[in-house]
Amino acid sequence: MSAGGSTALRTQGLSRQWGAFKANSDISLTFAPGARHALIGPNGAGKTTFINLLTGSLAPTSGQVFFGDEDITGLPQHARVKRGMTRTFQINTLFVGLTVLESVMLAICERKGHHFVWYRTVAQQRDEIDEAMALLASLKLERDAATITRSLPYGKQRLVEIALALATRPKVLLLDEPAAGIPSAESAELFEVIAQLPRDVTIVFIEHDMGLVFRFAERITVLVGGKVLCEGTPAEISADKRVREVYLGEAEHE
Repeated sequence: MSAGGSTALRTQGLSRQWGAFKANSDISLTFAPGARHALIGPNGAGKTTFINLLTGSLAPTSGQVFFGDEDITGLPQHARVKRGMTRTFQINTLFVGLTVLESVMLAICERKGHHFVWYRTVAQQRDEIDEAMALLASLKLERDAATITRSLPYGKQRLVEIALALATRPKVLLLDEPAAGIPSAESAELFEVIAQLPRDVTIVFIEHDMGLVFRFAERITVLVGGKVLCEGTPAEISADKRVREVYLGEAEHE
């Protein structure tokens, strides 16, 4: 089977189980190019497991993952990154001792295949500087370029992690709870920046803050017990009685 040209990412019957425990069961989803697609569900619904299956950090028990027209089910993580699939994590993973600019330059050099040349000064890496600064500007981080990453507020550290992901020039960006641990005011700002990312990047994100989900997602999939309960627009999901019963709660809509 292969995906059509209008598909950025697709799964077919994707499942993962450990013994009798089924973390994901027969998940078949399609993500269109440029999508802003949220995955929601109660704790233990299998959301992060699904992301791990997409990225190749977990192998499926059964089913397939398609990236565009290509079946990538058997590809390792690094090969999926090379094809244009990048993720962030619930807990950020950064080069905390480097400046923001150095961190992004390192990711750019890795993508280009010549790595960061430490015996050259940063000023000598003109192409990488220009690309990194343009990327930081798009995320409103240009004023923090010379700041050591560990000294940034946590919300900005999450933006740096997104900058590192974008430095790989992904076609699909997978965000695992990007607003986790961030105060609500900062998380809204974070999602405002995410919402302004180019439309040639398909974004699939897990998020527990329903205010952010309904504000920024254009399509939502609800997972419960490792299975797809339903999928639709924010308005359709908000009005779905099953979702209200198992996840959102009637009180939130009264």
